[in-house]
Amino acid sequence: MTRSPADQPKAPNRRSVRTDGATAQEQLLDAAQELFYRDGIRAIGVDAVVERAGVNKMSLYRRFASKDELVVAYLDRMDEGFRRRFEASVAKHPEEPAKQMIQALEDLVKRASAPDYRGCPFVNIACEFGDPAHPARQSVERNKTYLMTRLVEIATAAGADNPVELAESLALLVDGIYATSQTYGPGSGPLLAAPRIARTLIDVACAGHRKQENP
Repeated sequence: MTRSPADQPKAPNRRSVRTDGATAQEQLLDAAQELFYRDGIRAIGVDAVVERAGVNKMSLYRRFASKDELVVAYLDRMDEGFRRRFEASVAKHPEEPAKQMIQALEDLVKRASAPDYRGCPFVNIACEFGDPAHPARQSVERNKTYLMTRLVEIATAAGADNPVELAESLALLVDGIYATSQTYGPGSGPLLAAPRIARTLIDVACAGHRKQENP
C-alpha cells in the first residue's frame, strides 16, 4: 500500500532538536565565531546565530542575557585560542627568547596567509565599537595587554636594552601583519617581510647583551 504524502515520515527539523545546555552553548559559540569573525558583529543579528547554531532563540537567552554577552563569550574563546597559539610558538625554542619572538611572528604570518583569514578579531572589534567602555572593547584591552606583557617578559629574558621599547615595536609589527593580510593579501611581500623586520629589531635591541656575553 502506497502512503500518501501526508503519511510519509517527516525529516527531522534541526532547529527543533532538543540539546542539553552545554551542547547548545557550544553550538551557539561555534555559530557566533563563524559569523562574527567572517562578517562582523554589527552585521550579524542573534537570529542568524540561532539559525546557524540549530537551536531556538530561548536557548540563546538562557545562556546569554544579551547579544553583548554572546559577543564577549565569542571574544573570550578567540582570546583563549590566541594565547594557546602564542605559547605554542614560544615553546618551540626553550631558553632561547630571541628565537621565541621571531617564531611567534613567523607563525602569525603563516596563519595570516590562510585564504579564510579575516585579520585579528580584536582589531576588527575595535573598529566596530568606538566606545572604550563597551564590554567588547574591554575584551580587546585584555587581549592586547596579555600580548604586551608576554613580549616584555620575553624581550627582558633576551637581554634587550629597552624591553618595553622592543615589545612595543613588535606589537606594532603584529598589528601590521593583521592589516596587511587584508590589504595586500595572503603571501604578499609586505606580509612576508614581517619576520625579517622583527629579526632586525631584536638584533639591534639585544646587541649590547650579546657583546657582554662575547667580549
